[in-house]
Amino acid sequence: MAENRRWWALVVIALAQLMVVLDMTIVNIALPSAQADLNMSDGNRQWVITAYTLAFGGLLLLGGRIADLVGRRNTFVIGLLGFAAASALGGAAANSGMLFGARALQGVFAALLAPSALSLLATTFTDPKDRGKAFGIFGAIIGAGAAVGLLAGGILTEYLNWRWCLYVNIPIALVAFFGALALLEVGERHPGARLDVPGALLGSAGMLSVVYGFSEAESRSWHDGLVLTLLVAGVVLLALFGFWQTRAKVPLLPMSVVKDRQRVGAFLATLFVTIGMFGTFLFLTYYLQGVLGWSPLKTGVAYLPMTVAMVIGSTQIAARLLNKVPPRFLMVPGLLVAAGGLAIIAQVGVEPAYASHVLPGMIMLGLGMSTAMMTSVSLATGSVAPRDSGAASATFNTAQQVGGSIGTALLNTIAASVTATYLTAHAGPGVDKQLLAAKATVHGFNVATWWALAALLLAAVIAGVVVNADRAPTPQSAEKQAPEPVDTLG
Repeated sequence: MAENRRWWALVVIALAQLMVVLDMTIVNIALPSAQADLNMSDGNRQWVITAYTLAFGGLLLLGGRIADLVGRRNTFVIGLLGFAAASALGGAAANSGMLFGARALQGVFAALLAPSALSLLATTFTDPKDRGKAFGIFGAIIGAGAAVGLLAGGILTEYLNWRWCLYVNIPIALVAFFGALALLEVGERHPGARLDVPGALLGSAGMLSVVYGFSEAESRSWHDGLVLTLLVAGVVLLALFGFWQTRAKVPLLPMSVVKDRQRVGAFLATLFVTIGMFGTFLFLTYYLQGVLGWSPLKTGVAYLPMTVAMVIGSTQIAARLLNKVPPRFLMVPGLLVAAGGLAIIAQVGVEPAYASHVLPGMIMLGLGMSTAMMTSVSLATGSVAPRDSGAASATFNTAQQVGGSIGTALLNTIAASVTATYLTAHAGPGVDKQLLAAKATVHGFNVATWWALAALLLAAVIAGVVVNADRAPTPQSAEKQAPEPVDTLG
């Protein structure tokens, strides 16, 4: 691929990933308005986020395998068009069930789109120097996407309505679609290959059971029979999925992808980072709008410093140091800085605390998280041969989305449970009910944020202990070391 064409291809790839990120941040800003318009309960509101991340995470491995087998550009463009159609359906939702279904459908097509995008990036830029620059630009564009999503979400929700936060995906998808047809190579395809349908069913059912169990705990309690059944069934199904992957002729998750120590460290760290982060962003949005009474637009603007910090962390810290220092020297400090940001945010009260707590916490979150996550992306995709890049990219995205699903459900359940307990314990005659409700809500958010902080600290421990490479690996080194694949495609 000609030099200029490669960099334009990066723009197309990043634009598609930007749409996925933008959609997440837009929905966070629009969620309070959508909840009121469609009469969602506090316990069910998290399904606007979870329906998307669950379908996304549950089907990513299948999407990554499809990308490897039928061509990455093909799955990329199908994912773009399907995502646009699902966004149109969500924008037209007449009730909460229709919106949840549309969000799940978005996740299905995102599961085709995301591993294709990341594997196209990994296989297009294999030279270490260009790779660091490309991943830095990719990370910066994604960070900018978060800013665009937050600002656009605020503007559209305030001056039009929340539905336009979904409709906006349509023109972005169409631009990326035509750019992909013009700039991206079709890539390798294996029409005779088989898909691991049992693996897809076991993995998706297992994740659905676990996340649904976490979400039901808020209304039923942790000791409820249904909740325990769902959680146990989910663990059993995921264990069966792991066993099946060692026996399947063409597994969704090749053992070569998960045998590498550096990739495993990146996958696990990403899982726990997103468990902590997804719920935190949801809480911050409700704190700023629900407790402080800020408008959607003002809330979107309030997130801008964090986004600027994300761009700086990706392009000026991680991209510059990725090939100069061991990856854990970027991941561990980055995660500790992010955890420090959460420690500050977890101490907010009902009084306005944006300048004193939220702003410094957001800046630390942006710097730390972007530095650690960009390094994790490079680790997850750099040490795998191009023929397995779809599976490796899908596994990384799966860790990210599954962590988001579990984190949103778990932290929302913790926050709601703590809030209810606080209300019961402090209610009484003469108590200002409105003030009590605000204090209970903030207390629930704070407790859940401390749990999110614990998840980031665990991610830092994993990165420090498991990741031990001297430098981030590249596909070129993997190609030199990898044996020729055995033809099992038949």
